[in-house]
Amino acid sequence: MARVVVDVMLKPEILDPQGQAVQRALPRLGFEGVSDVRQGKRFELEVDGPVDDAALTRIRELAESFLANTVIEDFTVKVEDEKVEAGK
Repeated sequence: MARVVVDVMLKPEILDPQGQAVQRALPRLGFEGVSDVRQGKRFELEVDGPVDDAALTRIRELAESFLANTVIEDFTVKVEDEKVEAGK
């Protein structure tokens, strides 16, 4: 079983009020030096069988038609090699 990750982000020209709110809060919380914050979505898909070109094409179609609003969002699709533990 393989994991495919779809990251969805607002296009750079689209205002990101949630990202701006986080950016404004960081100095109050003691985190300095962050010049910009953009908030997005991450989808982790566990895929049965091999992740070949056909599977990636279907996942891109899924992302374009269902996971992302391509008018205002961009997306990337990548195969995750190994599991990364949170906080490490």
